[in-house]
Amino acid sequence: MGHHHSHEHHHDVGNIKVAFFLNLTFTVVELIGGLYVNSMAILSDAVHDLGDSLSLGLSWYFQKLSKKGRDNTFSYGYKRFSVLGAIINSIVLVVGSLLIIRETLPRLWNPVQPDAQGMLILSILGIIVNGAAVFKLKKGTSLNEKVVSLHLLEDVLGWAAVLIASVVMMFYSVPVLDPILSLLISGFILYNVFKNLKASFKIVLQAYPSHPDQKTLKQKILMLPKVKGIHDIHIWSMDGDYHVMSIHIVLDRGVDVQEQMSIKAKVREVVSQNSIDHITIEMDCEKEECKLEDC
Repeated sequence: MGHHHSHEHHHDVGNIKVAFFLNLTFTVVELIGGLYVNSMAILSDAVHDLGDSLSLGLSWYFQKLSKKGRDNTFSYGYKRFSVLGAIINSIVLVVGSLLIIRETLPRLWNPVQPDAQGMLILSILGIIVNGAAVFKLKKGTSLNEKVVSLHLLEDVLGWAAVLIASVVMMFYSVPVLDPILSLLISGFILYNVFKNLKASFKIVLQAYPSHPDQKTLKQKILMLPKVKGIHDIHIWSMDGDYHVMSIHIVLDRGVDVQEQMSIKAKVREVVSQNSIDHITIEMDCEKEECKLEDC
């Protein structure tokens, strides 16, 4: 079982690595091409692709790093580094998008006709390269791959919009289409970035995860025999996927050690079915004074 998991993990790293090099190479082509054909829409997409290349690079690095178990420095292991990567990537995307918006706004009033044929060629290339990366990651099973695959799918849609705009500009003189498209792409990027930042900061600040439902979880534990009450529940997430919990359980008086072990096993079973990967259980007997202030 362990061997199968590590092979799958290696496969995940390989898929992300291929997608990273595909994306990074094309981002360079795109930046040069965007400047050459004088298209702000393509430069906006280049910023998006640069963000995705960063995201892929960090995912590749952290996927490898997350194999490292806990050590004396990081007692929960290295999972939270992926959140740090997401925050760094988001900041880069915000700065890049704001710079593009600053350059684009004057073009709304003084539109510059871009090279529509050049835009067409670059957009077809963009759809092919990003489509290939999506296809490569679609075969993967890890959460990392699924998230990155969604990012690249957004890129394919962005390129489809550039393709349509370039075809229109080849037949009609509407240069204002380019800055409008650029602002739409930048706005879409910023909307998603702030959504991701909010989720990342919630994890860093140890907010309660969206799953499991705390009320349902409490009810299930209280239904177990000999359990009189529960308090001091803490649930937080390491990376949005791996959840940790600590709980105090109050037992009937006179419960022996054997029964305590049995109750612990049942509690672990309940929480493992509710998206919790790591649990610490403290057992208190009824009427026993709890020393914690927030009990």
